[in-house]
Amino acid sequence: MKKVLVLKDKAEIKKIQEFLSERKGKKKFDAKKFCGAIKVEEDALVIQKHLRNEWN
Repeated sequence: MKKVLVLKDKAEIKKIQEFLSERKGKKKFDAKKFCGAIKVEEDALVIQKHLRNEWN
């Protein structure tokens, strides 16, 4: 459920801070977790070109 806060000229700072503290942050993708996880014998650029050629 999404909440919407409408700000007027004389909005209370406490109300804004309370609204922002209730929001949950999005879970971010941790790319470092997979760094070095795949071991390949072939050059990465050659693999990339091969995969791109599969679309043709």
